[in-house]
Amino acid sequence: MANIKNVVKLGVFTLAIMNVTAVVSLRGLPAEAVYGMSSAFYYLFAAIVFLIPTSLVAAELAAMFQDKQGGVFRWVGEAYGKKLGFLAIWVQWIESTIWYPTVLTFGAVSIAFIGSNDAHDMTLANNKYYTLAVVLIIYWLATFISLKGMGWVGKVAKVGGMVGTIIPAALLIILAIVYLASGGHSNLDFHSSFFPDLTNFDNVVLAASIFLFYAGMEMGGIHVKDMENPSKNYPKAVFIGAFITVIIFVLGTFALGIIIPTKDISLTQSLLVGFDNYFKYIHSSWLSPIIAIALAFGVLAGVLTWVAGPSKGIFAVGKAGYMPPFFQKTNKIGVQKNILLVQGIAVTVLSLLFVVMPSVQSFYQILSQLTVILYLIMYMLMFSGAIALRYKMKNLDRPFRIGKGGNGLMWIVGGLGFLGSLLAFILSFIPPSQISTGSNTVWFSVLIIGALIVVIAPFIIYASKKPTWVDPNSSFEPFHWEVQAQPVTTKVGSTDTTTSATTSYSTNTSTPTATGETVDSSSKPSPTGSEDTSDTATSKDKNPTS
Repeated sequence: MANIKNVVKLGVFTLAIMNVTAVVSLRGLPAEAVYGMSSAFYYLFAAIVFLIPTSLVAAELAAMFQDKQGGVFRWVGEAYGKKLGFLAIWVQWIESTIWYPTVLTFGAVSIAFIGSNDAHDMTLANNKYYTLAVVLIIYWLATFISLKGMGWVGKVAKVGGMVGTIIPAALLIILAIVYLASGGHSNLDFHSSFFPDLTNFDNVVLAASIFLFYAGMEMGGIHVKDMENPSKNYPKAVFIGAFITVIIFVLGTFALGIIIPTKDISLTQSLLVGFDNYFKYIHSSWLSPIIAIALAFGVLAGVLTWVAGPSKGIFAVGKAGYMPPFFQKTNKIGVQKNILLVQGIAVTVLSLLFVVMPSVQSFYQILSQLTVILYLIMYMLMFSGAIALRYKMKNLDRPFRIGKGGNGLMWIVGGLGFLGSLLAFILSFIPPSQISTGSNTVWFSVLIIGALIVVIAPFIIYASKKPTWVDPNSSFEPFHWEVQAQPVTTKVGSTDTTTSATTSYSTNTSTPTATGETVDSSSKPSPTGSEDTSDTATSKDKNPTS
């Protein structure tokens, strides 16, 4: 089997489509449709400063540490130490937890439009108690299925991606073309400016959420070693995938703007309303319930995949001694049951915000913004960490490298990603004027207090960790600066002499480590890394990763 795996390689177009399927979601199109033609500017801008940098930087980091556990915890931890590495994977997990109510809200609206009575469907979609019930029922059902084992979900996810995303996106664009070609009235002014009025600050606030449209592209980095000549073919796949993604988003957004007046656009309902209006135009209203079922299936299939997914990362790190034993408990088939239950409780509490928010739409927007804020913290750590590792681990083999020589291109690509993420992070705190979000006090309170709680929590957990938290079955590899700091015993005559590996910092050579990785012995551990190494000295005899 190993030989077969080594022979089969991904093609450029195959990986490009995999990236498109992983990233594209139609539920966010209405948020950008309010911008008309200038929405294309935001999509292109975010692609240049976020989508492409994310793909390239993640590919380099994934290839560097392809044989080591940890994901973003490993990437950031190697650059800045365990504390910030733990923060990165923590916000990645919590972000996905907050994401569930928003995506399931869209799913609930889709289910509401399965009926044949438009007025009744619209009323049901606007009912916050109906939406709350659907979100909780579907989420806990998905959690229950996850606890029973998710081996079959991969096939469901593939079908859901095609049926619930790719096919509806193509259909929406085709319907818009048919509508215009047959003389339909366009609510989108094609003569309006491509460039937004950036002097009006309100025009850029809501667009900050567009960065989350492209989130997840870093997952494609794990496939960099599955390609022939990755240094040449992987960037091709990235740019092709990015181009297709942008085209789907731009044309899909235009398609909604053509059929729905800007003043009538709703974040949660407009996608279904747009399909419904197009189907009425071509006298095929019977298709509306079918597309609603397809979109709902796509959402539910995605949730089934992700309920257990991100929690696996925090679970693996937790077993290495970073989470209390309570979070390391599994059921009989090895599923991380306690993490899933805690995750479910968090989703339930967040969903209860329906009670205090003035509408389903405002709830949807505020949770979407909180998701963006948390995810961007992880991305800023990832981009800056990739630059830092060019100096801290400069001699480590990079199967995929941004730029053939020197660090200039990494500074440009990583710097673009960091600055783009920082800009979106700042703008995400400001209420968009285009959408009624209720009280500004509630808006700022939820975002600021929510973000602070999520960011502070991992530092409290880290400060409380104990050697007994380490699972003896964990095989989490030490960081490069931990290996460098370990004492080395050599024999001089008949006397054993213990020296520290850190004494080799003055030389500029590469030294193979115990994990088989090649490290640059001229680079010193980061201050955070040095601190973390001393923190774990007492438990090194039991487990070097504790």
